Amino acid sequence: MEVNPPGVHSGKMKRSRYMLNGRINSVALAYAMTTLGASMINNIFSFYYVKLFLNKYKISEGAFQQSQVVYMVWNAFNDPIFGYLQDNSRVPCCSQRRLSILYGAPLYSLSFLIAWFPWRTYAAGDWLSGLHLTVALCAFDGMLTFVLLAQCALFAEISSHHQNRLRLIKYNQVASLIGSSSILFCGVVSQNMEDFGAFQSFTVLAAILSCGCMLYTGFHCQSRFDKKGSESEELCSGDNTSHQSEVSFATLKTLTWQILTNRDFQIFVLMNFFQVFMMAFFNNFTMIFTEHLIPPDMLPPLAQSLMYGAGFICPQLLVLSSQSLLCDIGYYKVILFTFYMETGMAVLMLALGSHHYYVLAFFLTVNMVIIQAIFSLFGLPLSDIIDTDLQKYNRSSPLSSMVFGTNALFTKPAQSLAPMIVLNILNKFGYEELKDKRSDLNLSDLESLHSVMFYLVCLLPLLVATLQALAWRLFSIRNSHTVDPKNIDG
Repeated sequence: MEVNPPGVHSGKMKRSRYMLNGRINSVALAYAMTTLGASMINNIFSFYYVKLFLNKYKISEGAFQQSQVVYMVWNAFNDPIFGYLQDNSRVPCCSQRRLSILYGAPLYSLSFLIAWFPWRTYAAGDWLSGLHLTVALCAFDGMLTFVLLAQCALFAEISSHHQNRLRLIKYNQVASLIGSSSILFCGVVSQNMEDFGAFQSFTVLAAILSCGCMLYTGFHCQSRFDKKGSESEELCSGDNTSHQSEVSFATLKTLTWQILTNRDFQIFVLMNFFQVFMMAFFNNFTMIFTEHLIPPDMLPPLAQSLMYGAGFICPQLLVLSSQSLLCDIGYYKVILFTFYMETGMAVLMLALGSHHYYVLAFFLTVNMVIIQAIFSLFGLPLSDIIDTDLQKYNRSSPLSSMVFGTNALFTKPAQSLAPMIVLNILNKFGYEELKDKRSDLNLSDLESLHSVMFYLVCLLPLLVATLQALAWRLFSIRNSHTVDPKNIDG
């Protein structure tokens, strides 16, 4: 069955909507502007907040862990809640994807700034720094979820054609490439946060620019199903999952159960959980590991800034250069190959040892790049799962936000578990004492701490990539790149 985008009544109008000056795809451009804005602030937040609260605000381990537990619970449950509201609400700012982005963008950018401005001069172990972290994490993640869930839904709903989705990924990666440069510029301007005033000024500028970018999406990007409410009324649909039905717990329970019993969804969630865990691990601790495992004379501050910037910029270049590969062999084989590659690199690094400093720096950077690049492709399998669910249950419109939100329910906790587990391990070997400079570790203790860091860097990717490969081999949707879409939309 052919489904045309709302408001499009002719092929000429449709083509003009998709093309600007014959070259730029206007829909993909509007979609990618949210990625541009979000990547400016998300990468800065995930890369700097742990070091800021541990090293500058001197938060205690107990307060840090408590904040992460609260964040983990909020992080998990706000996704399916917002997902259900966006898929079932009659309120336009929730039910229409672009309006969710339009109204959520200013609050999203403002919430980003909460972490970077202390509420007072914190003493070591100050209880207020723990409350500050909790508020910063929950506020930022809440608005991130509301805005980016709507964007994820747009990815699945703009088109069901594999080539069109690859085009969205292409524009998305270009936007992410530009936005991720904020890490590089932030590191250079603030000397990796040593100049805190410059760092704060840069975050304000990033927040303003990101808000403007996301507002562009809110004004210009639409889903094929944005008018699903009025259309379903006209068709008098009797589908009990219709978006005109009353929001109820029974409906939520039914829809969630249908999603959870999808075997491919279960496999994807398991694999994605580990991917989110590893992203949080490298984003939060690469700077700390680099400072401890690589001597400053081997990797000066400017080189470190370039390394950190490359870790956030190169993933987009990798995805952009893989477009033809994704068309030819599909995302399933590409993702599986990267798991094998990560396993091999970890074994090699472990065999070489920690004193090959340049190899270690390269290993850390490549891991950041590969893990982030592959994560950028995860919208493809999730969109295929949404398409399958749409056909299986003969829905009037897809449960895009609910699928993405339910996935996040199980995978988002990994963002908190990674820093909690790793910090706990490091503190058992004296990292907290070294960080707070309360006592000088003797050479033997320092070597033990560095050994633990090195084994974490090698063994964790080795174990996780192996588990991911085993899980991913069970995923059944492998040939969507060769299958004609059910909904053709240019």
